[in-house]
Parts: sequence; structure tokens; C-alpha cells
Amino acid sequence: MVDALTRHDVLALRWQTQGLDALPGSVCDLDDLAVLDLGVQDTGGDGALWSLVTRGLTLADDEPWAGLSLAWTLRGAPHAYRRRDLAAVAVATAPFSPEDAAKRVYDAAKPLREAGIPVLDSLHEIADLEREIVGEPTVKGELSTRLTERLRPEQVRWCAPCNATHSWEMPFRLAALQGGLELEPGTSPPVLRRAPGLEPPAFARPGTDAEPQFDVVRAYLRFFGPATAREVAAYLDAPARDVEAHWPEDAVEVTVSDVEPTRLRGKPEPRWTLSPDPAPTGTGGSHDAVHLLGPYDPYLQLRDRGTLVPDAAARKDLWRALGRPGAIASDGEVLGTWRPRTSGKRLTVRVEPWAPLGDRTWSAVQEAAERLAAFRGVTLAGVDQG
Repeated sequence: MVDALTRHDVLALRWQTQGLDALPGSVCDLDDLAVLDLGVQDTGGDGALWSLVTRGLTLADDEPWAGLSLAWTLRGAPHAYRRRDLAAVAVATAPFSPEDAAKRVYDAAKPLREAGIPVLDSLHEIADLEREIVGEPTVKGELSTRLTERLRPEQVRWCAPCNATHSWEMPFRLAALQGGLELEPGTSPPVLRRAPGLEPPAFARPGTDAEPQFDVVRAYLRFFGPATAREVAAYLDAPARDVEAHWPEDAVEVTVSDVEPTRLRGKPEPRWTLSPDPAPTGTGGSHDAVHLLGPYDPYLQLRDRGTLVPDAAARKDLWRALGRPGAIASDGEVLGTWRPRTSGKRLTVRVEPWAPLGDRTWSAVQEAAERLAAFRGVTLAGVDQG
């Protein structure tokens, strides 16, 4: 076990490892965006591209998604990856075991289990059918309708909101990349298409066969360590025992001196990281950077929320069940929340700091708002403080 870290050490490590210390516009190569190894969730108005811009990426004006691909993976959410990594990502995000597959598809596992149908076999079948159907770009609803016609009764359900019978949602999503399908960025409802050059893995290899760079357990420890096995399992929607069975041999146990440990059966849970010397030496070129992180930015996707935001009221404010705001973050610390308001081609950013902001921080917030307006292709009308 290495010497104890402090909460400040942990946040600085995550800030640096996730690339949030990069100077604006300083990144032109997707290889320099390590978070793409785990994927960047594309949810919310600004989505994955804004998360990458906050990490210094310069987008091509004519093709902002150049070199990137979008796919349903972890937790069934859309994530951005480097296009050339898709085959490796398909393996890394596949279930570790039949039990893991059953957990990831939620209630869809019950009718399959009762009929004696292995969940992995069902996912394999759905992946093959989805690829067969999607010869050309296909809207999700059309794919669902055509898929449902070819599925067995145990693979479909009655959906009251849709007033229709269709495939269970999670198997539908988790099978898509395994069938060699990606999502067309910027489409709503989603459009699926065959990913160029990607032959469908179709769950032929479990997640335990992942390359180290894309291994999801290792990646969580890289970007969110120190972390417990239960936190990793919660992030992946996988059983804790599967995560523990796949635990990296080079993981190092550490303590965080000023953060109360979580407990399992009355005992403190150990925290782990991959680095033998996890204490960072600083956060690089833009040490005082202030970012307006999107609601689903990777930095906010951790499962030990109390480490990032110790105050319970502030956590409730940031991670709302509905209408989640973005986070004002500086040098690892979350300072408050923000929301955009657009009128025509003018953007107003409303910020609600949890404590008064100094002049320097306030100026940096305004600069971040200017970057957001430029990203959206609109004019910044102002920054209002709530």
C-alpha cells in the first residue's frame, strides 16, 4: 500500500488524467485524448464533442466527427470513440460472463431465463438480425419494428408508452455494436448504420479478452481511481464478482486520508489505482483552467460522488434526477452549476456558484462561456449569476 493521498491529490490526479489541464485548442490528434479509450458519453445538448473541446480538441469546421464514431455501449448509453478502435471497443464492452449479460439487460433476462434461453445466445441472435436489417442507414423505430417481427415471444415486451410490442430496450442497444452498427451523430430519433470496415464481433469474445488499453475495469481505475470494486461495477452495470474476478494484477491499494471510506459488511472497502505513485506533480499547462462541464461529462460520471462533491446539498443540486445542470469546475473542484439559455443566435449562460467566485475565477467563467458560444456557433449575450 502506498502512502495516503488527500482528496486534493485524488481530484488533481483525475483532472490531469482526463486531460482537463489541456490548453484550449491545443489538441489536434485524437490519440492525445485518453478518455476516448473508455468512451465519452454523448448525452445532452452539447454532448461528447463539447467534452472533447473542454479537453483541448480543435474540431474541424466541416467535419467535427472526423475520426470519431458513436455507439451504444456502457449502460446502453451512446459513447464516442476513435473510429479505428471500434473493434477493440466492441470486445472491451461485451459482458464478462453469462451472469454479467443477464444483469446488463435488466428485466429482459427474466423471460429468457424462464424459457431456458441463455442471455448471450439471445444477444447474439439480436446482433445478427440487426446487422441483416440495417443494410442502409435505418431509423431506430423502423429497425425496432422490423426486428420485432423476427424475434421470439421471450425477446419482446408490451410497451405501454409506445402502445406497441417491441424488443426490450437494453438488448436492442447492447447488440447494435456487436452487430457492427454505429449511430449517426446528430440524429434524433437515432439513425443506425453499418460502421465502415467493422466486421460484427457478435459477442464472440467476452470483455475479459479486452486489450489493456480498452479494458473497462482498468480504464475506470485510470480515470477515476482510487476506486473500489463496487464503484467500478456500478459504472459498468456489471456484477461485483465479475469485476473482482477481472481485477488488474498491477492495481495498487491506496488510502485517502481525508475522505470517509465506504463500508461493506461493516468493514472499510479498499480503494485501488493502477499507478504505483498516484500523487500528481501538477496539472500541466493550464493549471487554473475553469471549465463549463456538460451534465454527462466524463469527469462527473464517477461513482464516488462524495469525493468530488462532499456537501450533500450540492450533490443533490448537481446530480438531479431530472433536468441535470452542467458543472463549473476549476482545477479539479466543482464550484457550482450552470445552464444555457438560447434565444435565436444568442446564448446566455446562467451560473449558480455554491460560494462567491473571485474576480479571476469569474473572468475565467466568462471565457469558458465564450468558448461554449463559439462551439455552438452563436453569440454570447452574457453570463448571469443566480
